[in-house]
Amino acid sequence: MNIVVLGIDLGKNSCSVAGLNAAGQVVLRRRLKREGLAGLARQWPGCVVAMEACCGAHHLGRQLAAQGHEVRLMSPEYVSPYVKAQKNDDRDAEAIAEAATRPTMRFVEVKTQAQSDMQSLHRARERLVNDRTALINHLRALLLERGITVAQGRRKLEKELPGILADEALGLSPRIRQLVSDLREEWQGLDHRIAAFDTEFVAQARNDETVRRLISVPGIGSINATALVAAVGDGRAFARGRDMAAWLGLVPRQMTTGGKPKLLGISKRGNRYLRKNLIHGARAVLPLLVERDTPLGRWVKGLLERAHKNTVVVAALANKLARIAWAVLTGGQGFDAAHAVAA
Repeated sequence: MNIVVLGIDLGKNSCSVAGLNAAGQVVLRRRLKREGLAGLARQWPGCVVAMEACCGAHHLGRQLAAQGHEVRLMSPEYVSPYVKAQKNDDRDAEAIAEAATRPTMRFVEVKTQAQSDMQSLHRARERLVNDRTALINHLRALLLERGITVAQGRRKLEKELPGILADEALGLSPRIRQLVSDLREEWQGLDHRIAAFDTEFVAQARNDETVRRLISVPGIGSINATALVAAVGDGRAFARGRDMAAWLGLVPRQMTTGGKPKLLGISKRGNRYLRKNLIHGARAVLPLLVERDTPLGRWVKGLLERAHKNTVVVAALANKLARIAWAVLTGGQGFDAAHAVAA
C-alpha cells in the first residue's frame, strides 16, 4: 500500500487517520491512540502528513518531521469546506488529507520547541493580566456599593486604596475592610508575578538577536517582540508584509459583489493577542511619531488631518507596524527611521 498523503484528525486520546495514494483515493482508514501515530507514520517514510493546527499538533509535527515526513498544518476553517456529507472523525481525516493537496492551500509553519515555550509564557502572563483586571473590577464594584468612587485607571485606584482603608469616616464595616485588604494583597501578588514575566521577556530580548532587531521598530517592545517571534518565527511563512497584517486581522473586512468594493471594519482574524498588543503599541507611540520629522512621522501627521485618531491607530499605524516587523524579520536588519519610506 503506497501512501502519499496521511491526514490525521487529532483528538485528546483517539485519533482518526486517512491515507491517500498518488491518485488521491482513500486506501487507508484507521482509528488509534495518539501515542501510536508516530509508529503508524513510520511505515511510509517521506510522505505528506496533514493535520489541523490545533492543540498538540506542533508537538506531533516536530516528531513526524524528525522521521523525514513533510508536515502540513492548516487552519480548521480552511479544512471544513472539504468535509463531505455527514461530519464524523473519519470524514474529517479524509477532508484534512484532501485539503493538504490543494495548490492554493495556506499552511501553518510547525513551531519549534523554543517558540512553543515562549508562547506558553505569554499565555500565562495574559491569564494573570485578565485575573488582575477582574479583581480590580471586583474591588471597584465593592467600593461603589458603599458609596465610594475612584477615578478611572488602575494606578489611581492603587493610590487611593490605602487612604480608603485608613478613613474611618467612610463607614466600611470591619469585615469589608478586611476583605478589601485581602483583595489588595492578592492584587499585589498578581503584580509581582506579572512583573516577573516582564523581566523574563526583557532578558530574552537582550539575548536574542532577532528580538533585538524587532525592538528597534517604534511601538514594539520586549513583550511584542518576543510574542511576534514566538508566533511567526522568521516571518518567511508570509510572502509580504501585508499578508502578515491581514493574518493579524488588521485589514478591513470586504463585502464586495458585482465589482463594487465595500470595505468595513477590521476583520479581527488571526492572533488576537498579537493584534491587541500591536494596537496598544501603536497608540502609545503615536504622540512620539507626530513630534518627529521622519517619513513615518510625516505619514502619520497626514493621516491625522483627515481621519479619526482611533482609525489612524488601528487601521493604519498598527497595520504599518506589522508590515515593518515582517520586513525586519525577513530582511535581517533593524529599523532605520531616517530611511524608512512609509508608503
